[in-house]
Amino acid sequence: MGAQKSIHAGKAKIDVNVDFTHKLCASMMLPSLRNPGSPLSQVIGSLCIKHPNLFGGSEKLDVSWDKGLYDSNILVAYRRPRPQWVAQQCFVMQHSLSPEIGVHGIPVDNFSRSGSGGVNLSRLSVGLDLNEPASSKWSSTTSIKFENVRLLNDDGRSITRDLDGFPVTCSGNAHDSMVVLKQESQYAKFTMQIEQGIPVLSKWLIFNRFKCVATKGIKLGPAFLLTSLTGGSIVGDMAPYQAFAIGGLGSVRGYGEGAVGSGRSCLVANSELTFPLSKMLEGSLFLDCGTDLGSGRLVPGNPALRQGKPGSGVGLGYGLRFKSPIGHFQVDYAINAFHQKTLYFGITNLAS
Repeated sequence: MGAQKSIHAGKAKIDVNVDFTHKLCASMMLPSLRNPGSPLSQVIGSLCIKHPNLFGGSEKLDVSWDKGLYDSNILVAYRRPRPQWVAQQCFVMQHSLSPEIGVHGIPVDNFSRSGSGGVNLSRLSVGLDLNEPASSKWSSTTSIKFENVRLLNDDGRSITRDLDGFPVTCSGNAHDSMVVLKQESQYAKFTMQIEQGIPVLSKWLIFNRFKCVATKGIKLGPAFLLTSLTGGSIVGDMAPYQAFAIGGLGSVRGYGEGAVGSGRSCLVANSELTFPLSKMLEGSLFLDCGTDLGSGRLVPGNPALRQGKPGSGVGLGYGLRFKSPIGHFQVDYAINAFHQKTLYFGITNLAS
């Protein structure tokens, strides 16, 4: 399935991981969204380089590269030691490339899957993260970053419009630029995230985007009921790729990614009951629902309406959770409001 290797070079450590699991699962469960291309494009893996004492003063340098089937992420993080009672600083530079399926993806098979809409998101960000000292229930992270977002087609060329001829950026140019001040706070089971676009230059995006998540777990004898409520909204300047995408694993199961809708606002509720079947096997029953609160028409170009997304949806189903020494396996079987069935299959923490 995969291979892992750690190499020590002086004080630095290099971790290499190559995994064929995604290719296997995709071939068994899901049709490909694109032309598979060369065999190497079907391999996913990661490379991580860590240095614990870069300049002799306990400065830490982390460099990581993760490659998926259609996405990649490069992250460089530099940390200087500071007293534990003050905010910890981290300089971060990151570049990511991924298909923009949530907003521009095309729903197929009664909204149970989302195919490629020919739009990919290339994001470069440079900035500073500040992690406040955490308590037992409260934690907070503040960051300020410059971001440059460029939209590409499936051939890797810059585009300004989607397949229907509507702009894919807020500026109308090949890229959007912004300085974003982000605050993420968590208290117990409640998380709030606020992003503010700062108008450093007149052509840069000015917006306020917030998202909050509340979760509650209840023990019911040997079973456990977990419920969560997620809501968010954005005001000010907005590009289509900033919309809240509803649907898919982690949102409303039974639908493809973003196949329920994409809007300026969203509200998603999830409930899942898990119960033990054996020492390593659990069963689950779940119910998901979500809506864009009628805000899909407020997204520039109205991509949700053009793709016929319903704007609200309900999915329910059952699943299995298997925990073993070599990894965690998850299978979910869901049905949506259009009576279309979807199977989700996941593997995590797979050992070599």
